[in-house]
Amino acid sequence: MFGAFKASAPLSGGLLWKIPWRMSRPQKARLRKRLRAVDTVVDVVDGALAKQGFSAKALERWKEEMPREEQMLPRDKYTMFDRKEKRYRKGVHSEPDYALEPRGQD
Repeated sequence: MFGAFKASAPLSGGLLWKIPWRMSRPQKARLRKRLRAVDTVVDVVDGALAKQGFSAKALERWKEEMPREEQMLPRDKYTMFDRKEKRYRKGVHSEPDYALEPRGQD
């Protein structure tokens, strides 16, 4: 079809960037590591504020409402709510920036 401009399989077959329907074991391990890092930051900030005799309302609310990584169910770790999906959950790895860490972190 048109010589040099013939359609290739990826271009005629739908999405060019394929996203697997489930996360691999290394992806899950990295996600758990990031969740534990968040728990560590919350603990460090809470300890530092407590040592100085202060507390933060937002931090206390976070500790009450948000489960730690070891308390979370796998369904909550690896999927997120999406009202457009058939069973209302989609893999967290299909979200564009789920693995980005803030800049300045080593």
